[in-house]
Amino acid sequence: MNEIVTPTLKDQWVAFRSQNPAIRIRDAAKQLEVSEGEIVAACTGSAVQHLKAAFQAFIEGMPALGKVMVLTRNEHCVIEKKGVFEQVDAIGRQVGTVLGKDIDLRMFFGRWQFGFAVADDVVTGFKRSFQFFDGQGHAIMKIYALDQTDIEAWDILAAEFVAEEQPLDIVVAPAPAATEYANDSVDKAAFLEGWAGLQDTHDFFPLLKKHKVSRTYALEIGAGKFTRKMSKECVKTLLEKAAASGLEIMAFVGNAGNIEIHTGKVEKIVEIPGWINVMDPDFNLHLKTDGIAQTWAVEKPGVDGVVTSVEVFDAAGEMIVQFFGKRKPGSPELEAWRTLVAAL
Repeated sequence: MNEIVTPTLKDQWVAFRSQNPAIRIRDAAKQLEVSEGEIVAACTGSAVQHLKAAFQAFIEGMPALGKVMVLTRNEHCVIEKKGVFEQVDAIGRQVGTVLGKDIDLRMFFGRWQFGFAVADDVVTGFKRSFQFFDGQGHAIMKIYALDQTDIEAWDILAAEFVAEEQPLDIVVAPAPAATEYANDSVDKAAFLEGWAGLQDTHDFFPLLKKHKVSRTYALEIGAGKFTRKMSKECVKTLLEKAAASGLEIMAFVGNAGNIEIHTGKVEKIVEIPGWINVMDPDFNLHLKTDGIAQTWAVEKPGVDGVVTSVEVFDAAGEMIVQFFGKRKPGSPELEAWRTLVAAL
């Protein structure tokens, strides 16, 4: 009797990809009922190498590589920025930062669990990259090589951080317990008083934690005073008006392990069924419009005056993308940005 051979996860991925060449690995993982990180790990060998879990030190080595492309995504939005890692502050930090003209990151290393050096590989469809995943195997950040990348420096960095053990799998953990909120019992007057007393936009998250209120419910509490609910189509209008006027904006896209930020102009706005896209040479944004459940204009007072944002959420209340006018601490918000948001 012939023995039944169960295909490996790598074999399943290769076969699935051959039948669905245009599919993204994130979507394929869902159909294969595994995580994206598990697929990458299953290809360990010539195409993939595990990295040591010394992620802060690894990121400190990125400036030597020159121009790269950094990709961060969540369930409904992808941001891709091309540029050089300039000012990196990661060693010893739970929240590491990369600051620079093009690459601007906030990395929450407590969520980083797995890292891989990935080679160009026809069989798996992988491209030369460094890829990082959380404990559930969800992608946190990917860094891709470009024609301008110093490949010799890339290979040196990869060799320095390659792990001793190279298993063909990873053990993923259950998702962390959902945060419990006290929305039903929140003292709305006290919460609004705290909101009115904000000195910095970064103080808003601690205010939410203090009152144990979810962000979307907080925006409902602030309606008419600090917030205004808008249609989901307004994101398209926002991007088109910013492109037409040349207004410089900020776009924040993140997940539990990383936030990636674009600051500057947007130029080429492309709409395709189900998506609104920015397709500029060094900046791409891909927003799945049917993932949008709520969109809010939000005002937060501070020492530099009111800061206005447009905040976009999915049906679970998770932030998809957040927009601001270009600004730096110590400078007031651009009046043209306030005018644009007011007209949405």
